Amino acid sequence: MNVVIRADEQAVTRSAYEFVRDRLAHRGYRVLGLPTGGTPLRLYGALVAGYRRGEVDFAEVHTFNLDEYLGLSPDHPQSYRHFMEENLFSQVNLRPEKVHFLSGLPADIEAECEHYERAIKELGGIALQILGIGRDGHIGFNEPTSSLASRTRDKTLTRETVEDNRRFFAREEDVPRWALTMGVGTILEAREVLLLATGRAKANAVAAMVEGPVTAMCTASALQMHPRVTVIVDEAAAAKLDRDEYYRWMSEHDAKMGEYIEERRRRFGRKPST
Repeated sequence: MNVVIRADEQAVTRSAYEFVRDRLAHRGYRVLGLPTGGTPLRLYGALVAGYRRGEVDFAEVHTFNLDEYLGLSPDHPQSYRHFMEENLFSQVNLRPEKVHFLSGLPADIEAECEHYERAIKELGGIALQILGIGRDGHIGFNEPTSSLASRTRDKTLTRETVEDNRRFFAREEDVPRWALTMGVGTILEAREVLLLATGRAKANAVAAMVEGPVTAMCTASALQMHPRVTVIVDEAAAAKLDRDEYYRWMSEHDAKMGEYIEERRRRFGRKPST
């Protein structure tokens, strides 16, 4: 797990944008897994700006979102589909037929989830899965005690998640109690994972994910078993990490290694690994 610590939210966003831009523009990634939330929102703003500058192109990109609330229509102002349409899909040249989304109003929940898994496989799997992390260490809506081998399915949300989402709804009874979500096993099959976290409220979760045991009580900890994970956090979210100095040292020397590799590519004409 490559842990990158940046000064603040703005620096996290800048690094995340450069990471995603590289995968789209130079490594040929064409299938993205996308989250919602405050930290991804800043990344989406940067991607929209990059698209307008001609730095990124979404014409051939397929997207799969991590999750959706059960019981909300796509045009509901608090649905994740509406969030993505407002903040990314309608702002770039993504083709509507290449946008894949779990329905919040499925006729058959099991069939909807099976169809989603099948669609991912038919496109060769997700090349880059972008993630946020919940305060209790969940990824997607894989709440604590979720199976680390789980597939796309329905999930009952914890009281903490419902309370976190309360501010987005007029009444407490309007907050969804269930969602459809990619499973932890589904997420772990992505070729590469990028996880973003900012703010002191995420510090315990980040520490548990990076340095704690692999456990269903912190589903993000399963990322320790993935071979290509990059975690970009700000100083506040990194506050509880015991080995933060090592991560800073590693980032510095990884950058130097990257420069060495790039110089060798220029000299010998080798293409970047995908």
